[in-house]
Amino acid sequence: MPTEITVPQLGESIVEATVGHWLKQPGDPVAAGDALVELETDKVNLEVQAQADGTLQEVRKAEGESVTIGEVLGTLADGAAARVPATPPAAPPPPPPAPAAGPTSPEVRQAAREMQVDLAEVPGSGPRGRVTREDVLQAAGAAAPQPAAAPAPGPAPAPRPAAAPSVVYDAEGRREERRRMSRRRLTIARRLVEAQHQAAMLTTFNEVDLSEVLAIRRERREAFKERHGVSLGLMSFFAKATISALKAYPELNAEIVGEEIVLKRYYDIGIAVSTDEGLVVPVLRDADRMNFPELEQAVAELAAKARGGELTLEDLRGGTFTITNGGVFGSLLSTPILNAPQVGILGMHGIQERPIAVKGEVVVRPMMYVALSYDHRIVDGSVSVRFLRHVKDLLEDPTALLLEG
Repeated sequence: MPTEITVPQLGESIVEATVGHWLKQPGDPVAAGDALVELETDKVNLEVQAQADGTLQEVRKAEGESVTIGEVLGTLADGAAARVPATPPAAPPPPPPAPAAGPTSPEVRQAAREMQVDLAEVPGSGPRGRVTREDVLQAAGAAAPQPAAAPAPGPAPAPRPAAAPSVVYDAEGRREERRRMSRRRLTIARRLVEAQHQAAMLTTFNEVDLSEVLAIRRERREAFKERHGVSLGLMSFFAKATISALKAYPELNAEIVGEEIVLKRYYDIGIAVSTDEGLVVPVLRDADRMNFPELEQAVAELAAKARGGELTLEDLRGGTFTITNGGVFGSLLSTPILNAPQVGILGMHGIQERPIAVKGEVVVRPMMYVALSYDHRIVDGSVSVRFLRHVKDLLEDPTALLLEG
């Protein structure tokens, strides 16, 4: 009797997903534990695995369709059917990617399938040797000039994944490409619009002289990395200064529930990370209890997991305040959007040497514009200005930051 392949529990607060890509086609033999289909959710992508040996009998949900928990995706014939193949057995699959490349994300595997690139032959440039989408693109480009071998006769190719772009032309014959938005991108778009419509969002700005912070980094960088195995970056300084400011101005570490203000007496700091599918915000839980090395290690690990498609739902759960750094892309000034239901987000930007006046003299200093977006429903303008000034003062006097612990 066929076994139904159903949508598993997706995690806290996630009830819907999108069928991303079928990894097996009807008639393919499968073994227990084999990945059958990838599902996209608004937070993470996951694979649905076969629970027993058998043959994929039927696909009921096509790529791009929305599905809910418990819904039937397809059926799996029992093991007996798998032992009587209708066609001669296929050649054994190529060896898996070398262990040094580390886990490979669904997005990377899909790109490799579309471009007919063998992941086992692709050197990884990502964290811990992980293969990235850029590595696959580069490998595909290098292989393009070589003449392709004549294809062996066989069944018709599987349908192109729904996420692949389709080429269309406008009324004047000019080329356009259309691509289905991923579940994550759709959710990001919806939440950004909701944040602007549901909150009274304002932004205040200031600038920070980072001379002292950069001097500490130059002086301590090598010893810090040798001792702790991670670089001393800016994020630990900004996280420490932000947590101090949140303790001084708790209205920014809060949320609105009905007609009540909920002040959080813990500090779960979200760190925005850019990935191929959009911005994700993994959370440093109880960040106030972390020292500088622990903060830097946690940030590095979460960023690597985000870019490798390995974040778990636990990594993304909660968050009381967010820090985002547009400076890594060269941004000099921007207005960050709230990460609802949070009521505050701090935006970092690029460091630029600029002339400023210090004690009546013009000097050149490494300056950064910082922005605080906040929900004016519960955060007054004076509070937001003083919060940002608190962050500025601690960053310009790191000794006070270190003394605060």
